[in-house]
Amino acid sequence: MSRLEVRKTYKLWIGGAFVRSESGRYDKAGATNIPRGSRKDVRDAVTAARKAAAPWAARTAYNRGQILYRAAEALESDAKRFDRAEVDEAVDLLIHYAGWTDKLHAVLGGVNPVAAPFLSFSVPEPTGVVGVIAPDEPSLLGLVREIAPALAAGNTVVAVLSETEPLPGLDLAEVLGVSDIPAGVVNLLSGRRQELAIALGAHRDVNAVIDAAHVGAELDRLGAETIKRVRHWSGEENPLQRLEALTELKTAWHPIGA
Repeated sequence: MSRLEVRKTYKLWIGGAFVRSESGRYDKAGATNIPRGSRKDVRDAVTAARKAAAPWAARTAYNRGQILYRAAEALESDAKRFDRAEVDEAVDLLIHYAGWTDKLHAVLGGVNPVAAPFLSFSVPEPTGVVGVIAPDEPSLLGLVREIAPALAAGNTVVAVLSETEPLPGLDLAEVLGVSDIPAGVVNLLSGRRQELAIALGAHRDVNAVIDAAHVGAELDRLGAETIKRVRHWSGEENPLQRLEALTELKTAWHPIGA
């Protein structure tokens, strides 16, 4: 007697746990039910990201690099569930940004020349909670391209997945679940992009939004109202541009001599 296949139930990834959408709504992707996140799910994800932000930023750059490398290992070992070409490049991106973590201070910071008896120096710090609006395609690579630099710079992330192809992003949540990324550092939401992106842009506890899906001027307006930076990426930006956009420079002045 043949047995029935156990159908997979996809869930949102919030605070290091797989959770059902607060609204109970789902969208169809073929024969698969995709959880349709709500504004309440956005608020829960931001709360989880904010709670994880200080401990994640307090880790050493070397340790964050190790964790990103471990995420690349976990993705490589589970590559069969993803498009091969996409997953290879996504793994390479994670490893690339893992190597950036302990170089940010040297590249973005440094001693500033001043014409006075002072020592002035700048050091990069994380922006905080970063909202990511992932592009529709490439769904996996487009998502990793945006979250990897945010994590390397010491930020936590709330990401809205591809609306047309959310399954690779939801599968990535299962990969992150077996990596060393702490709970709440990455939160992944599927659903209607416009609804989730606007809720994310309007949230006052989000410090920056990366719009890789071209949501547009409404995010700029919300960013101005809530004093957060909004960047509209085209996919052609280099790694240093992406890292610099998600760091804040803190400058200190110290008197020299009498």
